[in-house]
Amino acid sequence: MSEPEKQPARPATTQNSLEQEEAWLWRIALFFVVLLATGLAAESWERLQSLPYHLGLLSIGLLCVAIAFSGFAYGRRKRVTELQNLVRGFQERTTAPTDEQLDQLGELIARSQRSFKELIDSFDDIAFATSLEGKIKTVNRRVTELLGIPYSEVVGHRIDEFLDEPKREDVDRGLARFLEKRRWSGVVCLRLKSSARTLYFDCALNAIVKSDEVVGMSALARDVTEEREKERRFTELFETLQEGVYFSTPEGKLLDGNAALVQVLGYGSKEEILSLDPKALNSDPNQSPVLGRTADDQGGVRTREIMLHRKNGTLGVFLDTSRAVWDAGGKIVRYQGTLVDVTERREMEKALRRQEEFHRYLLESFPDLILVIDLNGHYSFVSSRIHDLRGYKPEDLLGKKVEEEQDYSPELFALYRDLITGRKMFGSCDYSSRHRDGNWRTMRASASPLFDAENKLNGVIVSVRDITVEKKLEQQIIQSERLAAMGQMIGGFAHELNNPLTSILGMSELLQEGEAPESVRKQMVILQQQARRAAEIVQNLMYFSRPPAPGKSPIDLGELVQRTLHLHAYSLRKSNITVDFLKAANSLPPVSGDAHQLMQVFLNLILNSEQAMREVRDRGTLRIRISKDEKSVSVIFQDDGPGISPDILPNIFDPFYTTKRPGRGTGLGLSICKAILREHRGNVEAASGAGGGAVFTVTLPIAAVAPSEAQTDPV
Repeated sequence: MSEPEKQPARPATTQNSLEQEEAWLWRIALFFVVLLATGLAAESWERLQSLPYHLGLLSIGLLCVAIAFSGFAYGRRKRVTELQNLVRGFQERTTAPTDEQLDQLGELIARSQRSFKELIDSFDDIAFATSLEGKIKTVNRRVTELLGIPYSEVVGHRIDEFLDEPKREDVDRGLARFLEKRRWSGVVCLRLKSSARTLYFDCALNAIVKSDEVVGMSALARDVTEEREKERRFTELFETLQEGVYFSTPEGKLLDGNAALVQVLGYGSKEEILSLDPKALNSDPNQSPVLGRTADDQGGVRTREIMLHRKNGTLGVFLDTSRAVWDAGGKIVRYQGTLVDVTERREMEKALRRQEEFHRYLLESFPDLILVIDLNGHYSFVSSRIHDLRGYKPEDLLGKKVEEEQDYSPELFALYRDLITGRKMFGSCDYSSRHRDGNWRTMRASASPLFDAENKLNGVIVSVRDITVEKKLEQQIIQSERLAAMGQMIGGFAHELNNPLTSILGMSELLQEGEAPESVRKQMVILQQQARRAAEIVQNLMYFSRPPAPGKSPIDLGELVQRTLHLHAYSLRKSNITVDFLKAANSLPPVSGDAHQLMQVFLNLILNSEQAMREVRDRGTLRIRISKDEKSVSVIFQDDGPGISPDILPNIFDPFYTTKRPGRGTGLGLSICKAILREHRGNVEAASGAGGGAVFTVTLPIAAVAPSEAQTDPV
C-alpha cells in the first residue's frame, strides 16, 4: 500500500517543477522588460532632451510605466497561481470543498476582477466591451465620465441608448466586414444624446471569441476631437488665407496648395497647378525650378523675391517665404511656404520713386535754395543749392536749429517767427550770409507757411536767392549815373574853360611880339606853355566825356594811349609813377573800333597798375610798349608792382572779383575791359612779369583799310 501511495507524488513534483520554471521565466521576462525600457530611455535621453516642451521626460515616464506594468503583471501572476493551486486542490480532492475554501476562492476571483477593473479604469482612453447586439458588458471610468452616468446605469444597456450618431443601421452595415476580419480601426464621429457637440475618436475594435465564435467586441478609443478641430481650423485657415500657401518637393514639384495660390497664379483649379512641370513657373526655362532647393540646403527659412509665370503668360513678382519639413529620421521630405503677389506693390513703389525723383529733380533744378523749417525751428529739408550759395552740403544743416547755425541771420529768423505766429501769411527779407569760404553774400528770402494734408500748420518753406551780383550791379549803375553826370559837367566846364584859355593864349602871343624886357618875355613863354597844356587837358576831357559816335572808325593806338596818359598825368605824378612810353619805330597800322571805349580800357589798365604799385611802395614805373605783326597791333602795360598770384590769375577777369580792400574797387574794371575788347574782336591777357610785377597785353586786329586812310585824330 505504501508503494502505490508514493506514485502520485511524481507528477505533482513534475507539475511543481514546471510551475517553478514558469514563474522563473515570468521573472526573467519582466526583468528584461524593465532592462529594455531602461536601455531605451538611456539611449534616447540626449535626443529627447533637445525636443521642445520638455519631451525629454518621456524617457523617464516610459521607464516608470515599464516598472509599474512589471509589478502589476507579477502581482497578477501570483494571484493566478494561487487560484490555480486552489482549483487543483479541489480537483485532487474527492470530497466537496468547504465553505471556507469557497469563500477563499470567491475572494480571489473578486480581487482579480477589482484589479482588472482598476487597470482599465487607469486608462486615459475609452475602453468598453459589448455584445454583437450592442449591449454593454463593461466600461472603464473614462466612459462614465464622458456619459455623466454611473457605472451601474451603463452596464447592461444598449450603446445606441446613449448615442445619436452613429445610427444603428450604419453600424449594422459594417458589422459583416468586422465579423470577417475580427478587427477594425479608424476614426468614428460620435454625438451624444446629452450633448450637441460632435466628438471624434480614434478607435480599435477587436472581436471577443468563444469556441471560435465571435460573441462580442472590445474597444479602445482615444479622443481626437481637439486634434480634428485643430485640423479643421487649419484647413479653413489654409483655404481662406489671402496668401498663396504651397507644399513642394525638394525638387520644386508642387504637392498641395490653397485656393489663393491657384488664384494668384491664374489657374482654374488646384489640380491644374499640381500637374504642372516644376519649370513651368520659371521666368527663365533654362534655370532650375524656382521653388526647388539644392541638395546641400539645410532647410532654414528662406525669404526672397522671385519672378513667376502666370497661366496667361505674364510675369509676376512674388515674395516667397519657405522652410523645410523633416521626417522622423531627420530627412527633408518637403518644403512649405507662402507666395505673396507683390507685383502691384512693386509697380506702385516704382511709380512713387519716379514721382519722388521728379520732385527731387524739380527742386534741384530750381534756381533758388529751398529750405523747410519745422515748428521747432529745425531744418527739415535743404535743397542741394545750398552748396552753390553757401558751400555746405544739405546734411550739414538738416536737423539743426536756425538759431544754432553759425552766422545765422536775425532777419531770416524774425521772418520765420512772424509766419509761425500768424502775424504774416507771406514775407520776404534781405540779409547777409557768410559763405563757407569766408566771403559774405547778400541773400533775399521769400517765405510762406507750410501746411500738411490735414491743413494744419507744419512749418515754413523758404526760397532763398543770391542777389550779391544784382546789388553790385545796382551800385555800379548808380556809380555810372554819377559818372555820366560828371561827364556832362566836365563837358560844360571844358567849354567854359576854353574861352578864358583862348584869351590867355592870344594875349600871351601879343605880349611876346611887343617890346618887353627879357625876363617878362620868358615869363610870357612859360605862361603860354602852361595855357597850351591846360587847353590840351581840356580838349582830352571833352574827348573822353563826348558820347560815343555810332559805328567804329580807324584809330591810331599810339595816339589814343598818349591821350589817355595826358588825361591821367596828374594822378600819376602825384603817386610818383614814372611812365616809360615808347611807340613803335615804324608807323602803326590803324585798328577799327570805338575810341571812347578803347580809351576806357587803357585808362582802367593804367589805373590798376598805379594802384598796385602804390600798395607796396612810394614810387614806381609803368612801362608801355606798342608792337605789331601781320594781323594785329598789341599794347603791353608792365608795372613793377607785387604781380599776380598764380592762384588768382584764372579768376582775375571774372565780374566782381577783386583783391583790393573794401571800398577800393568793385571788381568790374577788368571784366569791362574784357567785354569791350571781345566786342572789338580783340583780347586782353594777364601774366606775371619775369622780374616781378604784372603784365597786361591788349591785342586788336588791324583794320581792313589802307594806312593812308587811317584817321590820326578822331576828335
